Amino acid sequence: MKITFLTVGKTNRGWVKDGLDVYTDRLGHYIPFSIVEIPELKSVSALNRDQIKKREGELILKCVKPDDVVILLDERGQEHSSVEWARKLEKLLSAGRNTVFVVGGAYGFSDEVYSRADGRISLSRMTFPHQMVRVIFAEQLYRAFTIINGEPYHHE
Repeated sequence: MKITFLTVGKTNRGWVKDGLDVYTDRLGHYIPFSIVEIPELKSVSALNRDQIKKREGELILKCVKPDDVVILLDERGQEHSSVEWARKLEKLLSAGRNTVFVVGGAYGFSDEVYSRADGRISLSRMTFPHQMVRVIFAEQLYRAFTIINGEPYHHE
């Protein structure tokens, strides 16, 4: 069982990469964790939003195996406190299947990706830059594992 964090677009900010490195290393103590970056589409000026989402969706779906649990990070997803999120993650992982968390492109996900998804979560009702979401999510994933394991990282 492993967790994959699938993102559309490369991590192109040094501080984002540094933050991801910190939490990727920490997460490795709990579970195999990897980040897969799908390069942004090239020459999209002639495409509309739906066409971009469809192309990105095709690339996302190529990275997902049929037996993977797919959870989208989506503004319309369910919000959780950190403790609620830890319990949700614990339940997800108890199924024993690989889990893929997905951050889409600037315009969101295609209908095909929504159809394939097993769930959606939201980090906040606020909108964050896609680069920043990577670090926030990685930290919240790490925090959830510390809560699950009763470690003194999270304070209530």
